[in-house]
Amino acid sequence: MAEPDAFFILHADLPREGPGLPEDVAWVAAQVAVPAKGRILDAACGPGADIAALLDVFDPNAVIGVDWIEHFAVAGAARYADDTRVTIMQGDMFDQSGPFDLIWCAGAIYFAGITQSLKNWDAALATGGAIAFTTPAYFTENPTATAHAMWEGEGNIPTRSQIAEQIATARFHLIASRPLSDAAWHDYYDPMQARIAQLRPNADPALAKVLDEGARERNAWQAAKSETGYDLCVVRRA
Repeated sequence: MAEPDAFFILHADLPREGPGLPEDVAWVAAQVAVPAKGRILDAACGPGADIAALLDVFDPNAVIGVDWIEHFAVAGAARYADDTRVTIMQGDMFDQSGPFDLIWCAGAIYFAGITQSLKNWDAALATGGAIAFTTPAYFTENPTATAHAMWEGEGNIPTRSQIAEQIATARFHLIASRPLSDAAWHDYYDPMQARIAQLRPNADPALAKVLDEGARERNAWQAAKSETGYDLCVVRRA
């Protein structure tokens, strides 16, 4: 079994592909006014975990969900097949036609970098529109080795002050930000840990490796959560 196949055995039908709660979407709505019956882009939507909250909180005419990984896009499309407001597809999250009143991106902006991602989305953002995203961050200016270990192999993780600088460099204004709660992380990790326990007795070596990595990831967060995690940011053009 190839490791990508093992990855999808672990992640198949998990409700989320990253930390978050409906309350995070509601918090964004308290920071910015987004027109009702507008258009929302859920960039890197995964299996569509945040779309129900986006629909409930913002009452849009349309939510366009896009994910580069076909497996997640297919799962998300099936999840919302009966809702005519929702379209989910496999594709590039930066190659989408606007205008969007809100662009929501949970946990994926760091792939291209904050500054470049905001520049990429600028043309698709409606006048007065907002972008909300979560991204890995250090909550201290001097993170310990334990905090660094959580993001091993993930590149340079910024502090919250550096995130603000990267937003300004893209000519956007940071309206508000807050770290995701422990509950948001548990909403991601608890179903995964239950799946790991279910799969482990019959796991072949490739799957066992993926299960071990999932368990280590959760333990690393538990050890470092006071120093690092995800920052939720809401921005508009400066």
